[in-house]
Amino acid sequence: MIRNLWGPNDVASYLGVPVGTVYQWRSRGGGPPGRRVGKYVRYKPDEVEQWFESQPEGMI
Repeated sequence: MIRNLWGPNDVASYLGVPVGTVYQWRSRGGGPPGRRVGKYVRYKPDEVEQWFESQPEGMI
C-alpha cells in the first residue's frame, strides 16, 4: 500500500521549524527518521509524529 510521504518542507511545516533545521538534523544524525527515495529524502508522517512525541519538551 502506497501512503503519502512527506518531504523536508512538510516536516518543517509540521514541526514549525525552518527547513534548514530539518536538513541539519539529518546531516548530524538527529531528527526524525527519513529514507532516501531516489535523490529525495522522504518521511513517514506517523514516524515524524512518534519522533516528536519522544522529544523532551523544549528540545525542538
